[in-house]
Amino acid sequence: MTNEKPGPFGLNRTRIFLLALGALVLVITVSMMMGGLGSYNALKEAANAAKEPTAEQLSGD
Repeated sequence: MTNEKPGPFGLNRTRIFLLALGALVLVITVSMMMGGLGSYNALKEAANAAKEPTAEQLSGD
């Protein structure tokens, strides 16, 4: 029975927690760079509005 020490890069609770926080920060950063939730809602509303004809299209002029 040998008692092996983990290497300098072994995972423990603290390192796993820090990796999870780093991943969360990365996801938030990418989301902010892509425009955030507000831009997504505006895009969704614009797509829904594009499905209905405008007043100019209905008048036929």
